[in-house]
Amino acid sequence: MKTKYISIITLLFLTLSLSAQVDRSVQPKPGPSPKINLGKPETFELKNGLKVLVVENHKLPRVSASLTIDNNPILEGDKAGVSNLTGSLIGSGTKNISKDAFNEEVDYLGARLSFSSQGARLNSLSKYFPRILELMADGSQNPVFAQEDFDKEVNILLDGIKLGEKSVGTVANRVQSALAYGKNHPYGEFVSKETVESIKLADVQNFYHTYFKPNNAYLVIVGDVNFKEVKKLVKKHFSNWEKGELPAYSIPVVNNITKTEIDFIDMPNAVQSDVTVLSTVDFKMTDNDYHAVLLANQIFGGDFNSYLNMNLREAHGYTYGARSGIRTDKNTAALFSAGAQVRNAVTDSTVIQTMLELTRIRTAKVTAEELEIVKATYVGSFVRNIEKPETVARYALNIQTNNLSEDFYKTYLAKINAVTIEDIQRVAQKYFSADNARIIITGKALDVLPNLEKLPYTINYFDKGANATEKPEMTKPIPAGVTKQTVIDGYLNAIGGAEKIKALESTLVTYEASAMGSTILTTEKRTNAKYLNETSMGGNVMMKVIMTNAGVFMNKQALPEAMAKEMTYALGTFSEIGILANESSKLSAIEAIDGKDSYVISTKGEIVTTSIYFDVETGLKVKEVQTINMGGRTQNQEATFSNYKEFNGFKFPGTKTGNLGPQTVEFKLIDAKINEGVSDSDFE
Repeated sequence: MKTKYISIITLLFLTLSLSAQVDRSVQPKPGPSPKINLGKPETFELKNGLKVLVVENHKLPRVSASLTIDNNPILEGDKAGVSNLTGSLIGSGTKNISKDAFNEEVDYLGARLSFSSQGARLNSLSKYFPRILELMADGSQNPVFAQEDFDKEVNILLDGIKLGEKSVGTVANRVQSALAYGKNHPYGEFVSKETVESIKLADVQNFYHTYFKPNNAYLVIVGDVNFKEVKKLVKKHFSNWEKGELPAYSIPVVNNITKTEIDFIDMPNAVQSDVTVLSTVDFKMTDNDYHAVLLANQIFGGDFNSYLNMNLREAHGYTYGARSGIRTDKNTAALFSAGAQVRNAVTDSTVIQTMLELTRIRTAKVTAEELEIVKATYVGSFVRNIEKPETVARYALNIQTNNLSEDFYKTYLAKINAVTIEDIQRVAQKYFSADNARIIITGKALDVLPNLEKLPYTINYFDKGANATEKPEMTKPIPAGVTKQTVIDGYLNAIGGAEKIKALESTLVTYEASAMGSTILTTEKRTNAKYLNETSMGGNVMMKVIMTNAGVFMNKQALPEAMAKEMTYALGTFSEIGILANESSKLSAIEAIDGKDSYVISTKGEIVTTSIYFDVETGLKVKEVQTINMGGRTQNQEATFSNYKEFNGFKFPGTKTGNLGPQTVEFKLIDAKINEGVSDSDFE
């Protein structure tokens, strides 16, 4: 797995543009605001309540369409996940055509057609649009909810939940919503193993028949079509869709806390902390402050050059990116949030700097230049977007679903340009809370709590389910007589015998995984002084890493000498042999991994830091975490090990779970060889 941990090198390219005719020391004066000639879709409505918007555009022979069911937020309660399953089953064939035939026809016609629990989307060549629209209508109105398909989708959803339990980002997002809105709110509830396992096929069928209704739906069609022909097609395929009464539901009132606090979720496996400051706020597109809030957020944390990103990323190097956002909501409280994922060591500093920038946008007036730049960004984006026919339809749909005035988009740029410096400060004070916000931190208590406790905020503790809990146990004493030597010897004895392993000449292991529709193979070859890891996808070698005492080479490119020096300690037929001999490695703690105690052996360098976890009871290695810190940037990688299998008298992890880019992938052991299959030529 080492090879996945060292993709840290970034190539920088500098492009120079010369012009003797332009004085670049003088900022250009803005020209007049462009006139907005926003087209208007042609519309009609079926007797069942389906509202149809059509935008003709004959530049390209393509058509797109979206079916949007404008339901209010739905509380799923102890059946949370039923909407996910409903969406995944709609479109899996219909009462008129099998799933395979349905999918094959869509593919054959070169179209894209997808469904969700709240609608559908299609893209098609205009000559095939009538048939694809017919398939959309059929899939939407005549789904076949088969038990076999349901069982398959349940397993997929459960697998995703299981993987998400170890993801700091997944847990952070879940708990943030639950704390901000409450778990009895549609935005605060979340899908869990328990709720999914309680869902039956009948629940999916009931959800569909209750909420998938035309009288609350909009069909938007854009592209190379004729309005009269579209009207005939829609009437033909959608008129039999039966309308129904939607259930009434009173959304709970949402209130902020009275005083800013830290809410902490312990993730013992975390190599980074998620730091998010959030608060709920009454904010709708119909508000007079709408345009000023957009600009204020852009300046504070909405783009790369924002206060927040310039501080956390550029000035301090805490993170790859920091952002803020505020979303409108016509039904309930909206959410303002700001934050980043940062390395554990700077978690408390990130809180301090985030709150400083939040105070700055609220108390110090922005400059005229800052405001003009962000206005220009919005004007440019708006002007580019209105050239797209789908934008016309989307804006028209927004007017319908958000109760906007008919001239909302015609006056958009004028309202953007009318925002003043005073407006920015006023709306920041009103909508960006600093006094009654939640600072929600998801991270490793052992690493970050001691410094967080020095900050002037009360700390409350929550588990992964957003339930209040006690302060996590920070560490356990290491028993007398337990040392790095005894832990590693215990591991080597558990997998085949310490003395036998130390006498080995070579090992060769091969793992296989499936991801992104391809088969991935990783082959690892080791001797006492050489290491190779080759990763291939679909039969093509994607990455090859060779490590010897002479250095570390990735795809024949040498890694920096300082980095390589801190990685070659792991040479050996088993990496733990090298760790045992490394003087900088030490037994540092006992920590819980999935509820079971593990010894932690850490190796800390200036660039590379590694922590390896060995189960106290079995002696087996269960996890490895590596952090690479270079040039003010940090990359973290984690792997877990389980299901040990025996090959030739030695045990190897049968399953390795690690990261491949943003995706978590399970690698299965398919072969292991001892003292065979490895030669010196492999490492050339």
